[in-house]
Amino acid sequence: MTETPEREISAQSGRKAAKRAIIALAIFVALAALIFWLDPDGLYLWAKALHVIAIIAWMAGMLYLPRLFVYHADVAPGSEQSEIFKVMERRLLRVIMNPAMIIAWAVGLWLAWSGGYFMDGWFHAKLACVLALSAVHGMFAKAVRLYAEDRNDKSPRYWRMMNEAPTLLMIAIVVLVIVKPFA
Repeated sequence: MTETPEREISAQSGRKAAKRAIIALAIFVALAALIFWLDPDGLYLWAKALHVIAIIAWMAGMLYLPRLFVYHADVAPGSEQSEIFKVMERRLLRVIMNPAMIIAWAVGLWLAWSGGYFMDGWFHAKLACVLALSAVHGMFAKAVRLYAEDRNDKSPRYWRMMNEAPTLLMIAIVVLVIVKPFA
């Protein structure tokens, strides 16, 4: 099966976007290493900044992807609009959400270990919420795959309701981190 010119262009632009994202990430890592070399005592604060940046990127995707599902559920499978949604969903998941989630988890666990938070009650509650958020991420990743295979069986109403799950978990996580109610 040969690709249409539109799909070839779309695939090329997708590869270019992924390449730019990898280059940006490599530059960021190099700058972080330089900052650590220049100021090793400031590493915790820089790691905290990276964690917040990763969380913002992850949450942006977690809030936007189910909105794409709402609109995608309303179009005919295999239609031109459906194919556009498939590309948008796949790129959002692979280029933004997955890397952001991985960075958020890796840096977050390092911050918890470095800060000695593993024994704190608020941290256990936060960890439970982050695990739930990661489970929702997994559900969204499965939905991207099902949409790509034209096998979505969920209604726009379902995706409107699922759009609230990341928001509620985000609110709980922020309150737990800032207020630390179980400290």
